[in-house]
Amino acid sequence: MAKDITDSGPPPGASLKPDAIGFVDALVIGLNATSPAYSVAAVIGPVVALVGIYAPGVMLASFVPMLLIASAFYYLNKVDQDCGTTFSWVTRAMGPWAGWLGGWAITMTGVLVVGSLADVAVTFFLLAVGLDSWADDDVVRQVLTVLLILVMTAVCVIGTEISAKVQNVLILAQVACLLAFAVVALYRVYADTGTLDAIDPEFGWLDPFGAGGASLTAALLLGVFIYWGWESAVNLTEEVEDSATAPGKAAVWSTVLLLVTYIAVAYAVVAYAGTDYLAENAAEEEFIFALLAEEAMGGWDWVVLLAVSTSALASTQTTIIPASRTGLSMARRHALPAHFGRIHPRFRTPDVSTWWVAGIAIAWYLVLFHVSENALFDSLTALSLLIAFYYALTGLACAVYYRRQLTRSARNFFLIGLGPLIGAGLLAWLLVESVTDMADPDNSYSGVSWFGLGPPLVIGIGIAIAGVVLMVVWRLMAPAFWSEHPSVVDPALVDGKES
Repeated sequence: MAKDITDSGPPPGASLKPDAIGFVDALVIGLNATSPAYSVAAVIGPVVALVGIYAPGVMLASFVPMLLIASAFYYLNKVDQDCGTTFSWVTRAMGPWAGWLGGWAITMTGVLVVGSLADVAVTFFLLAVGLDSWADDDVVRQVLTVLLILVMTAVCVIGTEISAKVQNVLILAQVACLLAFAVVALYRVYADTGTLDAIDPEFGWLDPFGAGGASLTAALLLGVFIYWGWESAVNLTEEVEDSATAPGKAAVWSTVLLLVTYIAVAYAVVAYAGTDYLAENAAEEEFIFALLAEEAMGGWDWVVLLAVSTSALASTQTTIIPASRTGLSMARRHALPAHFGRIHPRFRTPDVSTWWVAGIAIAWYLVLFHVSENALFDSLTALSLLIAFYYALTGLACAVYYRRQLTRSARNFFLIGLGPLIGAGLLAWLLVESVTDMADPDNSYSGVSWFGLGPPLVIGIGIAIAGVVLMVVWRLMAPAFWSEHPSVVDPALVDGKES
């Protein structure tokens, strides 16, 4: 009598390795995915140029939609521990078409940003160790960047445990360096030994509406997207202990810890350097920290340079995780070709999708670098469109999925329904503002016009069109995903205790 395959269980290597990491590891990965040192270095100058001393307030205001969307991630993960996160949840709540586009957005964010993060990690490391001539050599930087991406991809493939250990070391180095800079900068402000036009910190700097006007909107756009990446912890949900709650809690706590870090560093930077200096050097982007490090710490400036390098290095690795896990989730649900769903039999990681993400990211980095370095920066600006889209989609999906449970308690109404909807609405508003802003070529890094629009908007539209075309083609070639998810899952089927 033939053996019943329904009782045989999954074959070896068919699933991700369960209980590979704990809550703290997931929290660290969520923190590192945002690249806090690099992120705050990249935006502090432009934000101060827009709102002056109220930069810490912008960091605070930008935190609000992130926390509301983190709540959506927490409650959706409780009922569906799928590494595809937004893709899986939106498919269940709103159908396969919206779900596919959400998965596409997550995957493409990794492709757009991995090369740039690795380039920053290489550049700042070379500066930290005194190899400035290497950092100025484009060929050397590109070669080292590609090698770094390959190494970090290999770490991701070898196993989630080793990835977590690497991340733990990197976050400690990064936070220690940032705190050292903040302490030294604030000490020199109060000791009146600074070399720039220092300003005594005030509690009023936390007022996000202090500057007001259109500049506030632009600053909020920058502020919101420095928080991007915290959900990487949830993409590891199938590999985390207590998968129903720990990844969601890690996502929420990572946003809170990022808030504290960003406000502390923003206070230190604004107080030490003053608004005029930061505004004048806003175009330097992440290199503003290189300038400030030399001013505030003298011969110890390598500490801050190392902080930015380790930040970008950590994020290079963790940014690969959401894209590769989303590809895996899409493949095993027949939304992508089956080979993207392969799991390494020994390491129990999605090796094929991970290497594909790395390969496409390397190609994107090299092509745009040779177009111009400004084009590479423009592609990063286009990230804001994709991030706002899939975050807002997740917030909406949470309210839709739980819609029949929202009136059961005040907690359900505010934390599962109203909060995520407000977060989605804020991000949708910022998305519209981003499109309006990016339509003007003068607002891009390159300052050139592509088809009469700014390059970031053209890149964003191109990615959206490519996603729609691929989705339609795959629907015609392999309709299984659409036939398996013909309608929205009835939220009444969800156990009320789960909420």
